[in-house]
Amino acid sequence: MLGITGSIAAYKSIFLVRLLVKKGAEVKVILTPSAKDFVSPLTLSTLSKNPVLTDLFDEQSWANHVMLGRWADLMLIAPLSANTMAKMANGFCDNLLLAVYLSANCPVIVAPAMDEDMWIHPITKDNLDKLQKHSVKLIDVEKGELASGLSGEGRMAEPETILQQIEEHFFLKKDLIGKKALVTAGPTHEAIDPVRFIGNHSSGKMGIAIAEELASRGAETSLVIGPSSQTSYHHSIHIEQVQSAEMMYKVCMEKFPSMDIVVMAAAVADYTPANPSHEKIKKKSDKLQLQLVRTKDILESMGKLRTNGQVLVGFALENQDEKTYAEEKLKKKNADIIVLNSLNDEGAGFGFDTNKITIFERGGHSISYEQKPKQQVAKDIVDRIANMIYA
Repeated sequence: MLGITGSIAAYKSIFLVRLLVKKGAEVKVILTPSAKDFVSPLTLSTLSKNPVLTDLFDEQSWANHVMLGRWADLMLIAPLSANTMAKMANGFCDNLLLAVYLSANCPVIVAPAMDEDMWIHPITKDNLDKLQKHSVKLIDVEKGELASGLSGEGRMAEPETILQQIEEHFFLKKDLIGKKALVTAGPTHEAIDPVRFIGNHSSGKMGIAIAEELASRGAETSLVIGPSSQTSYHHSIHIEQVQSAEMMYKVCMEKFPSMDIVVMAAAVADYTPANPSHEKIKKKSDKLQLQLVRTKDILESMGKLRTNGQVLVGFALENQDEKTYAEEKLKKKNADIIVLNSLNDEGAGFGFDTNKITIFERGGHSISYEQKPKQQVAKDIVDRIANMIYA
């Protein structure tokens, strides 16, 4: 149950609804009367696939606040205005959102949004203390530009941060606490000269999703990512950015011995220019010949050095004889899992928000999955990793 109050930050709730639905949540939205001045009920009902509720009763129906309070597994109010915070803290019940709050049997979590002077006011702090004493959980405000034009504390947390926190505290199992994980993501860029490179179309989305899933389930996670516009908002992931295959090799091999889980999701270049120029190559003729040499195979190197107890996962992107190549790679690299993507599957591979995979495991076992958002694909992969660890 998502409650939205009258705040300029209400626009963020549109993105929050979208993220929750993509994660598989069923979302119902309640707007306070003033919230309708900031965000469209039509937009929210379209994204949530449920009618948006605003009134205790109208000419056509009566919203059963007791039923709604019992329906939800979690009640989230984002943004929470200073006005609604004060009403909640003092038991007021003059709109549907407040009636559902007072009827809720589920955990309640709030993400406040207001100007800094309002946020630091002693009465606001008293009201927040009251709510927390009654088990209301807080997603703290962030610093930044405010609606007043000033900069300071009071911004509502970003939708990605809110999603991460409700997953961690309410829904995700913590089955990987005490484990250390290394994930690679994105492409590598192999320099031809200071301004040109050889690369590929990998976005890094799949590797980032896997790193976030591992971290959310308790693993101490390091993400080594090549050049990418994507990043992670997860507060506990240690991110290290690299450019080339050689840089990724050095960083990963240094970290590898201490890791329990390694997922090589990056699309590392197979070849790199043998003699990259230190100066920009001028256009002097109609042809330019490049001599390419093989890069170091990180997954294969790890397979040779791995110890008992380490789980090693690689990826294969193929467009012909997919099963044969995946099984050969599993054996040759001495991996536990190879995750196969097929370029023949629509909505899978580089750049998409979705993926369709088949997991090949040591011992001949394989599992095929339907196309899903990459966050859910990441969960499937990490489920198989956890199954191996605790088998």
